[in-house]
Amino acid sequence: MLNKVPEVTIWFWIIKILCTTVGESFADWINMNLGVGLLDTALIFTGVLAAVLAWQLSASRYIPFVYWLTVVVVSVTGTLYTDILTDSQGVPLALSSSVFAGVLAVVFGIWYARERTLSVHSIITRPRELFYWLAVLVTFALGTATGDWTLELTGWTAGVSVLLPLGLIGAIIVGWRLGANAVLSFWLAYILTRPLGANLGDWLGSPDGDGGLGLGTAMTSVVFLAAILATVVYLTLSRRDVIETHDQNGARRAPSPARERGMLAYYAVIMVAAGGLLVWAHHQPHAAAAGEEDAPAPVTGHLTPQEATAPFPPAEIAKFRTITADTLAKVNAGDQGGATSRVTDLETAWDDDQSALEPKSEEAWSFLDGEIDQVLDAVRDPHPDKVTEVNVLRALLTSLG
Repeated sequence: MLNKVPEVTIWFWIIKILCTTVGESFADWINMNLGVGLLDTALIFTGVLAAVLAWQLSASRYIPFVYWLTVVVVSVTGTLYTDILTDSQGVPLALSSSVFAGVLAVVFGIWYARERTLSVHSIITRPRELFYWLAVLVTFALGTATGDWTLELTGWTAGVSVLLPLGLIGAIIVGWRLGANAVLSFWLAYILTRPLGANLGDWLGSPDGDGGLGLGTAMTSVVFLAAILATVVYLTLSRRDVIETHDQNGARRAPSPARERGMLAYYAVIMVAAGGLLVWAHHQPHAAAAGEEDAPAPVTGHLTPQEATAPFPPAEIAKFRTITADTLAKVNAGDQGGATSRVTDLETAWDDDQSALEPKSEEAWSFLDGEIDQVLDAVRDPHPDKVTEVNVLRALLTSLG
């Protein structure tokens, strides 16, 4: 069959980064705002992915709209799979990154053993197409895990963390130009575009106070989806990314084995340097990321539950306690969307009662207000950590008696 993937041009990389950014921001928006829950959202998108992938597989040629729609859905789905492991199951990012890297190595190993090539210029049979999409899905999950792990290790803001994958991609381009293996260079860059796009999405969507530009996840998703649509329309009309001819082995130029071996050493040096940078950044003073396992439990303050609740009507305290307990139950059940929705009820009820409660005891009100703020921050975090959420919710329940 005709090659079912686009030619790797500058347009390919532009739209790939756009898709990865949408995958991050759209997944965050769904999880935090629709109230469906992380697990249910992942199941829904798995079904959508199956339908879209069937459409892509049934096409007889490369169709930009169908291909890039599949990439967007794979991006969202891969992100959700990683979030489930991290947020619902409590799997450390270091472990999930290692597991996804191992799975990707297995996929590439079986693919190469069967087809003798991993080149995207040779996706001309159904088995190769299936291997290709499986590898793409795993690269999105791996990129999400490694990107979040980088933030956890370093404490960098999303804006700063964009520079690391961007610099690594630049180093890969240099290596490819100097004679590195083209297929290896492609897949390394492909994996790195995921943390690049994810961090870019976080940077654009995060509030100003968190080092972001404050566009919000919804606006970021809309802007990038519009950019993807415009690019796809251009490519559909211009056909600038269509592979007109194909080679069974995907060969584009006669490789130099000696130069390729030399560039492998170059890539190894780059990898060691990047690892050294992360280790150095990890040991610098920085605020612990929400996902770190050793994050300290929240401090409950100096007021006892009796001191914190005695000045206020028991019925009002019972109301706050009920909402908090509901939120904790949803977090424990893995329903992050439901927890986010329920914690909004807590914020609304607390703010509505401020004028009546604060005059009764400013000290007690300020103490509970600080604990409620910790709960809101933990549950609404773009990458919520279940351990932290449970700790702050239990602390608030204790303070509420």
